[in-house]
Amino acid sequence: MPRRHIRVTGALEAPLRAALTALRTRLDVPAAFPLAVLAEAEHAAKAPALPSYDATDLPFLTLDPPASTDLDQALHLSRQGAGYRVRYAIADVAAFVVPGGALDAEAHRRVNTLYFPDGKVPLHPAVLSEGAASLLPGKVRPAALWTVDLDADGRTVAVDVRRALVRSRAKLDYAGVQRQLDAGTAEEPLQLLAVIGKLRERLEAERGGISLGVPEQEIVEHGHADDHEAAHTYELSYRAQSPAEGWNAQLSLLTGMAAADLMLASASGAGILRTLPAAPDGAVGRLRRTAHALHIDWPHHVSYAQLIRSLDPHDPRHAAFLQECTTLLRGAGYTVFRDGKLPDITTHAAVAAPYTHCTAPLRRLADRHATELCLAAVAGHAPPDWVLAVLDALPREMAEGGRRANAVERGCVDLVEAVLLKDRVGEVFDGYVVDVDEHRPTAGTVQLASPAVIGRIDGTPDTTLPLGERLQVRLTQADPTAETSPTIRFVPAVPA
Repeated sequence: MPRRHIRVTGALEAPLRAALTALRTRLDVPAAFPLAVLAEAEHAAKAPALPSYDATDLPFLTLDPPASTDLDQALHLSRQGAGYRVRYAIADVAAFVVPGGALDAEAHRRVNTLYFPDGKVPLHPAVLSEGAASLLPGKVRPAALWTVDLDADGRTVAVDVRRALVRSRAKLDYAGVQRQLDAGTAEEPLQLLAVIGKLRERLEAERGGISLGVPEQEIVEHGHADDHEAAHTYELSYRAQSPAEGWNAQLSLLTGMAAADLMLASASGAGILRTLPAAPDGAVGRLRRTAHALHIDWPHHVSYAQLIRSLDPHDPRHAAFLQECTTLLRGAGYTVFRDGKLPDITTHAAVAAPYTHCTAPLRRLADRHATELCLAAVAGHAPPDWVLAVLDALPREMAEGGRRANAVERGCVDLVEAVLLKDRVGEVFDGYVVDVDEHRPTAGTVQLASPAVIGRIDGTPDTTLPLGERLQVRLTQADPTAETSPTIRFVPAVPA
């Protein structure tokens, strides 16, 4: 489970860009695509395998961050009798990637798109991921078209998936959609995003599922002096998820749950699931102690899932606790099965249901394979041989790709914090002690109230850090040039 996300508003100063380049080298991040891969991608972009079913009459739209161009999903929502119909079009990467070819081999090497504050390292060449395979507005594209019918309470009553041609009518962003919904000016498909999203959130609560609204760290640029980069200033702040983002995520969860159910019920008996065992009692007990330390009321009759839904990510104490909650999700992995032999664990504890990844094939390797298994299940066909040939190796590949993505994310956050604080060594900040080492109570983790930084703190040998308490801390080290990883260190500030 990635520790925390970071995004950029505005440009980055040159020293930070240089440090990010060095980070790529240190983490052995894949560089440019080989020429054979680029050539195959160019050819595929001009001649994809197109389906016969035409769904371009449906007015799909995409909902993503404003700068995104690798658009995996497009949606169309409508009423269906007393219930609802969710149409979710997923980019059909298999229409462009020949099994066993150079593109396929490179995707298995990269596994995931990697995100840096100054750009991304894509899973597929841009001619596909940001061009011919992306569900860009006004463009006819091949897609795996999911149709999920829901009853009046938002429960799934019917599922279909087939290959289709689709065309998005509009590329929308979360902030704009949220403004329309708040103002009451949204057209029905967007109004239904809120209606269906809330119904699915209610069902998630009923089954004991959890959606962590962990705030993003955001690099915000202040000042726009022309040609005077040194005049720009930067700060780190937290950005809480909007309701529209949560409702859109519910559609992705809905599709992933439907896909898992299709594979589990398939006559072929083959599938790939995203699984997570239930958290051990000790881990939940530790979170209860952290909640107590952060002065978060957690009555014993209130479940973990209920508590999460009551938190406000704008509150620094709640944000700190949500960050700690990600520790319960780090055991997630991919589980494959074949020949009808179901694995011991078929559910994802945070989803509280069977679930799989299938909605981001432009950015995640396993999704292309899960989609093929679902298409075969609905059609009553055996899965393609090329999928079965790599199925057993996928969990290992995805685990390795996940470790690399986590290392990139950790490295980026640590580096950005160190670069933006390097000239503030010696300053005093207000913060909260959000974690104390179990075997060394004089050391732990502090979250600053501002800027949005989380770092290590070392107390004196004769004191114990006040877990959950507000504490003034002094920055003693902010080194973005450390050979292994950037280092930020704090100590309790000595009262004047």
